[in-house]
Amino acid sequence: MLTIAQAWAVLHQVPDPEIPVLSLCDLGIVRDIRRHGADLQVTLTPTYSGCPATEVIEASVRDALTAAGAGPLRLSTQLSPAWTTDWISEEGRRKLREYGIAPPEHRAETSEDGWQILHFTPLHPACPRCGSKHSERLSQFGATACKALYRCQDCREPFEYFKPI
Repeated sequence: MLTIAQAWAVLHQVPDPEIPVLSLCDLGIVRDIRRHGADLQVTLTPTYSGCPATEVIEASVRDALTAAGAGPLRLSTQLSPAWTTDWISEEGRRKLREYGIAPPEHRAETSEDGWQILHFTPLHPACPRCGSKHSERLSQFGATACKALYRCQDCREPFEYFKPI
């Protein structure tokens, strides 16, 4: 039977089906792992409620933990609070840049009284190749709905930007 720490370590190795350079934990969609008696309870929050990869993600989690000897599993989906790109880990942001995708800028901060403050500012994401913020959007959508296509005006290379939500 796996410990909770071992289960986290296993899930840090499970890739996201749409951006395989990221693990499910890098993305922040593995919200919680607990033991309930002999059962291992894993709580997932999809990137959005209609995410087409949800079933693949659940199967990947189940397969990885079963292969590692987790014992009985219970997977649950938690939709509230909704997933946000702010949940992507710093390690995940680094992996995105190295893969050639500009990571999302942080959109929210918490005020002193606990309110979430969203920032809606014009985006000029930094080029993952040269670091320049002198970029232009070419298309609202990239290879997936969560990404937009940009071009760096300094090195002239196109790149995808992971849209903040």
